[in-house]
Amino acid sequence: MAAIHLLCLPNAGASATMYLRWKRLLPAWVNLVPVELPGRGRRLSEPCGEEFDQLVAQLCREHAALMRQPYALFGHSMGALLAYGMASHQRDQDGTLPRILFVSGTAGPSRRDTDRFAVSTDAELIADMRRQGGTPEEVFDSPELLRMTLDILRADYRLCRSFTYRAAARLPMPLEVLVGRQDDIGGERVLAWQREAGNAFALHWFDGGHFYIRQQETAVLQAILRGLKYQLAGAADAVASPA
Repeated sequence: MAAIHLLCLPNAGASATMYLRWKRLLPAWVNLVPVELPGRGRRLSEPCGEEFDQLVAQLCREHAALMRQPYALFGHSMGALLAYGMASHQRDQDGTLPRILFVSGTAGPSRRDTDRFAVSTDAELIADMRRQGGTPEEVFDSPELLRMTLDILRADYRLCRSFTYRAAARLPMPLEVLVGRQDDIGGERVLAWQREAGNAFALHWFDGGHFYIRQQETAVLQAILRGLKYQLAGAADAVASPA
């Protein structure tokens, strides 16, 4: 099996460490690249990005060398929006396109509810974290960890509010959407992703809420691997049988 880079972007308030476990679970032909955003993890000293288009362009510059090789994008929640932004940026800049785009746990970009990111007080943010689930209890128990998480989350919510949907050419790569059945996104808003797809489109439902990717980790990785294998096999067939 040919090798491929899988760039994975985190949800709001999270860091690249959310994907480290996947490194041990994926086969050797998948080079998992947990994308660290400014303001967290090893980039804690940098200011968080709060303007969507600027951060997308920055991430594409930072990973330009890797993106000249076969790669795919995966993002969960805010990370899905960033992955979509990176794929769109590469399309508009005539850059090397991802073989496939995986988006998880968020509504289609044309149907995003920006009002839900208007929360700003600590109490509102904590209530939102509790409602979404997925935050370890030790974060709430540690004033230092909670303060850091709230500051990052507040900046990430500003980033999400800065996103502006612009109807444009459909994405020229396969698009696969993953979502939890008990998430409050709603089926119609999830299906809005289909209007962005100019190639193959697939929708995968999993039991669970917004952070279904933790409870259904094995099934999620199987879905990702199926998509990657199909695209790599297709590329190999094209090389072996030129028109």
